[in-house]
Amino acid sequence: MEKRDVDVAIIGSGTAGLVAYQRVRKVTDRVVMIEADQYGTTCARVGCMPSKLLIAAADSAHQMANASLFGVTAGQVRIDGQAVMSRVRRERDQFVEGVIRSVEKLPKEHRVLGHARFVDPHRLMVERDRTSDLEIQAERIIIATGSRSAVPKMLEEARDRLVINDNIFEWQDLPDSVAVFGPGVIGLELGQALSRLGVRVRMFGIGGAVGPIRDDAIRDYALETFNQEFPLDPDADVKHLERTGDGVAITYRHPEQGQITETFDYVLAATGRQPNVDGLDIQNAGVDLEDSGVPSFDRYTMRCGDSHIFIAGDANQLKPLLHEAADEGRIAGDNAAAYPEVRAGLRRTPLAIVFTDPQIASVGLTLDEVDEECKGCFAVGEVSFEDQGRSLIMGKNWGLLRVYARQGTGQFLGAELFAPAAEHMAHLLAWSVQRRLTVSEMLEMPFYHPVVEEGLRTALKQLNRNLSIGQEPAEGCMECGPGV
Repeated sequence: MEKRDVDVAIIGSGTAGLVAYQRVRKVTDRVVMIEADQYGTTCARVGCMPSKLLIAAADSAHQMANASLFGVTAGQVRIDGQAVMSRVRRERDQFVEGVIRSVEKLPKEHRVLGHARFVDPHRLMVERDRTSDLEIQAERIIIATGSRSAVPKMLEEARDRLVINDNIFEWQDLPDSVAVFGPGVIGLELGQALSRLGVRVRMFGIGGAVGPIRDDAIRDYALETFNQEFPLDPDADVKHLERTGDGVAITYRHPEQGQITETFDYVLAATGRQPNVDGLDIQNAGVDLEDSGVPSFDRYTMRCGDSHIFIAGDANQLKPLLHEAADEGRIAGDNAAAYPEVRAGLRRTPLAIVFTDPQIASVGLTLDEVDEECKGCFAVGEVSFEDQGRSLIMGKNWGLLRVYARQGTGQFLGAELFAPAAEHMAHLLAWSVQRRLTVSEMLEMPFYHPVVEEGLRTALKQLNRNLSIGQEPAEGCMECGPGV
């Protein structure tokens, strides 16, 4: 059996693992990165990039179907499912190949393909397919094994017609119908995209949640909006699901029609993700574990207890977002390289975006977090985009934005958006939270005309009026009607 001694072993070569490797490599050449499956990040293979390619095709179809709003007649819209999926796979593969090329440029001795398991807190056994197993003795270890789709037992009854987001991007053509379980980020993005590409979609949820939205006013608005495109029941009463000769028959209680059975070609399980720590023999690592099996860790250092082991990215279940994984990989890598000196790293303002239409975004503290931190001493401002000037011009005049600030100081704390161009406004708001700006200071910033961001200014003005401090800002351009 081959044996190797290193300063740092990194388990996983996704975003967090790659960034951690880059940071460690600055300090020591005695490093190894272990990958159990294949190179290419979750984002590139089955996440951010292929899903946005599908959404881009859906947006194009939707714009063509609604061109008559602008007096433009485009004729009948025909969707070539094979061509749609061909482009998704082709461009997806380019993104993946880019990641693989960068990994393959790393020294061969730093890359190991195989399944790693803890033998003890410092020793890993790596099972390799083509060569003998490898034993690695590591002074420090970074766990960056990512996550995978979690599928409820009931959905397994769909058998060969059960898919997760990983499978969708391998489709050669678009199906006629899909039942989506889970109106979270993945379910909403893929469900709306498939619907706009001509697939019959029905979405089932549990508990009433709609995406990551925590503000009830925005949740209710979003639920009503999505239901104008496809049926979405966020707290569905599903009685039975079975594979039949025609597809998958789902029996559920409809709020108006009573109990009905509907058959779909496929069932998409968008029911969350679970961390890939269960195959690591983590019980041998000598760290405390949460009930989920994930090691207890400090989110500012990524260190597991007072050990030499760090955990970063989706594997720790904290914030399954690429930019967060990169930040956590940086912090874990720096601390593993400098160990036993461990320092808190920069954790940026929370920022999350869902690429539906309208887009969903959350920035900083959520409404319930604001309430908890401020003990009820906060103010809210909002704006509807239904009569906002630029939104009307684009024919995208729907959505709601709500912003929160602390009474007394006027410090801006956070926001939730269901709005056109939410991805851009969310960045401005995240920068404002991170710079600890007050609402008055935000209103001193320039707002061009006519832009969607003028709706944001309207919400900030209302928020400023609702605060116990600050002066009323100038009204600016008023000739374009309410919401400008």
